[in-house]
Amino acid sequence: MKFPAQPIYKLKGVIRNYDWGGYEFIPQLLSQNNPEKKPVAEYWLGAHASASSRLLMDGDEILLEKFIALQPELLLGKNTAKKFHRLPFLLKVLDVRDMLSIQVHPSKYEAEKGFARENKEGISIDAPHRNYKDDNHKPELMVALSEFWLLHGFKPADELSELLSTVAEFRSLHEIFSATGYDQLYKTVMEMPQQSVNELLKPLLERIISQYQQGQFSKSQPDYWAAKAALSFTLANNIDRGIFSIYFLNLIHLKKGEGIFQDAGVLHAYLEGQNVEIMASSDNVLRGGLTTKHIDVKELMKHVKFEETRPAIIHGQNISSKEIHYPTGAPDFKLSRLVLNRGEECRIQTNSAEIILVLQGEAKLSSKQAELKLAKGGSAFLKADEEILISATAEADMIRASVPVHTSE
Repeated sequence: MKFPAQPIYKLKGVIRNYDWGGYEFIPQLLSQNNPEKKPVAEYWLGAHASASSRLLMDGDEILLEKFIALQPELLLGKNTAKKFHRLPFLLKVLDVRDMLSIQVHPSKYEAEKGFARENKEGISIDAPHRNYKDDNHKPELMVALSEFWLLHGFKPADELSELLSTVAEFRSLHEIFSATGYDQLYKTVMEMPQQSVNELLKPLLERIISQYQQGQFSKSQPDYWAAKAALSFTLANNIDRGIFSIYFLNLIHLKKGEGIFQDAGVLHAYLEGQNVEIMASSDNVLRGGLTTKHIDVKELMKHVKFEETRPAIIHGQNISSKEIHYPTGAPDFKLSRLVLNRGEECRIQTNSAEIILVLQGEAKLSSKQAELKLAKGGSAFLKADEEILISATAEADMIRASVPVHTSE
C-alpha cells in the first residue's frame, strides 16, 4: 500500500469507551448512533502507539503513526522531526459524565526513567499495575466546550488552612499542615491505613450525603463532589482516600471557551463537562484516588508539586479576525480555534504537521494539489510546509492543533 505525501489527508480518530464517559456528546459530534448507551469518554486524534488515528484515502487506511515513521521529515517538517522524532501532540475530545481519578503526570526525565525501569522489569505494557505507558511527559491544555468543573492544584495556603480548621473532621490535619506544609499533609492522608481513612471520613460523609441527596449543595462546594464521590467509589465499606483531595485542591468552574494548562506535577481531576484537550503525545497517568484503577502511592509522591496553585484561567487571544489562540508555552503543541461565518475564508501556513477538527458546521480545505470537505466531527491531517485555504460552507467552528515554531534546531 502506497500513500503519496499529499498536503491534506482525511483523518479517522479512535473512540475510547471508558466507564466515566457520557452517552451522547461524542456520538453526536461524529454523527453516530449509540443505541446500546455505551459510555463514550474520549475521541483521540494523533499518532500515539496505543491508539493511533488512521489516514483515509481512496478506500485504504493506514495508521498515522506508521505513515509518519516512513517519512518523518517530509510530514512533520525538519525541525519537528529532529526535536521530537514523532508527532509531538495528541488531540482529544472528552465527555466527562462521572468524575475522573485524582492524577498527576510525570516530567519528561521521570517518564523516560520510569518507562525504561518497567521495561527492564518485564512488566507488560498492558498490565493494570504498570505506571508508565510510554517515555514522554504529558503537559496538557484543556478548553471547555460546555460548563466544566475540575480540581486543579493545591489551594493557596491561607484558603487550605481555613478549610482544615473549619471542617471538624480535618482539625487534626490542620495541625499537620500548619507545622509541616503540603507534603506532609498529603503524605499523611495517602499513607494512613484504610481503617484510619474510614474513621476520619465516615462522620463527614454521613453528614453531607443526606444533604447532597436533598439537593442542598451547589457544584461550587467541595461537599457536593465529596458526597458524589463517596456514593460512586466506596467499595466494601472502604472510603476512597481521594475524597481528601477534593477538599485540598482548587475547585474550578470553567465557562465554555475558557481553558486551563496543567504541567507536570500538578494534581488534578476532571469532574464534569465536555472539553477539547491537547497534550504531549503520552498516556502516562499516576493516580491518587477516585478510581478503581491501580494506585501506586510511593510512585505518585515522587511527582507531585507540593506547593500552592493559584489557577490561571486561559482566555483565548485573537491572533487574527478568525483565529483564537490559547497560549501555554508548552514546546509540544499549540491550540487555536478557527471561527468562520458561511462564505468566509482564511489561509494558514503549516510549519509542521497539523490536525484540523470541525466542531460545528462545514468547511473545505484546499491547496494547489488537494481538496477535502469536512462536516461536523470530521478531521484532517495536514503535512508540514503547506499553504492551506479553509473555506466555510456553513458557519464553522474548528480546532487547529499544531506545533510551535522551533527556530533553533
